[in-house]
Order: sequence, then C-alpha cells, then structure tokens
Amino acid sequence: MVPTGKPIGDQAMTTAQFEAELLKLPRSVRARLAERLLASLDESEIDEAWAEEAERRYRAHRNGDESALPLKEVLDAIRRDAGL
Repeated sequence: MVPTGKPIGDQAMTTAQFEAELLKLPRSVRARLAERLLASLDESEIDEAWAEEAERRYRAHRNGDESALPLKEVLDAIRRDAGL
C-alpha cells in the first residue's frame, strides 16, 4: 500500500495530493489512465492489489466504517437499472 502523506520522489506533492489532482481529470482520461496503469502491472501485482483492497474493505466493514447491502437488494437494483 502506498503511504498517502509522503512526497513522491523529490516532488513536494504527496501521494494524496497527486491522487486528488488525478481525480479532477475528465472521466474518459481517468479511464484510459486506469487501463494503462493496470496493463503495466503483472498478474501477481494485480492479485496482490485486489487482496489488499479486499482486506481494507473487510476491515472497514468490521469496524463499522463501511456498510453493506443484502445481496438481493443489490441484484434487484442491478436488474432495475438494466431494465430487466
């Protein structure tokens, strides 16, 4: 996991600031950048990143920082949005 408060290289911008700036980009640019970044990772790095994200989400849920919805409710919403 990347620390969010440390400067990137010799730059004065922290990772959190860099991420905030990237999120200001148009959606299409962010999507293209995300594709290129993911393509730059090998499969084990992707698996590791997803495992870290799953663990982060699990801890946040267990700590009450994030809530969950029942599966039926989620599937119903997907079907409704898809017009099924």
